[in-house]
Amino acid sequence: MHDQLRMLSTVQCPSDKRPDVAHEVRLVRTFTFEAAHRLPQAPVEHKCARLHGHSFRVDIVCEGKTDAQKGWLVDYGEIKVAFEPLMEQLDHQYLNEVPGLENPTAENIAVWIWHRLKPKLQFLAEVSIAETCNTSCVYRG
Repeated sequence: MHDQLRMLSTVQCPSDKRPDVAHEVRLVRTFTFEAAHRLPQAPVEHKCARLHGHSFRVDIVCEGKTDAQKGWLVDYGEIKVAFEPLMEQLDHQYLNEVPGLENPTAENIAVWIWHRLKPKLQFLAEVSIAETCNTSCVYRG
């Protein structure tokens, strides 16, 4: 047992595993908002053609190499600041009245968010929208 511990303590980390070296990472910052919508393109008998609401979950994903000195790709706070103006437009709103979301499907919401965030977040890799615990859409630009 002691020999095994001694061997483990002498194992060196490869240089690409050191914290002071840039690493390829994927960050996810999650937001939630409440909103109502209806899908005007759905058949009249479809349940989503009627007004209804969701507790939406949005995952903002950034990918890239970490800054070797800072040790991070982007500060989570920077993602939050970039998303806040969009949150104000989405949270507790009737999404059909938000300019550009007249047909607020999960797909269209993801694309809408992407186009507004990409200029602010250079490492943006994907936007994921979940309307329920069982349904989501991922957009990768």
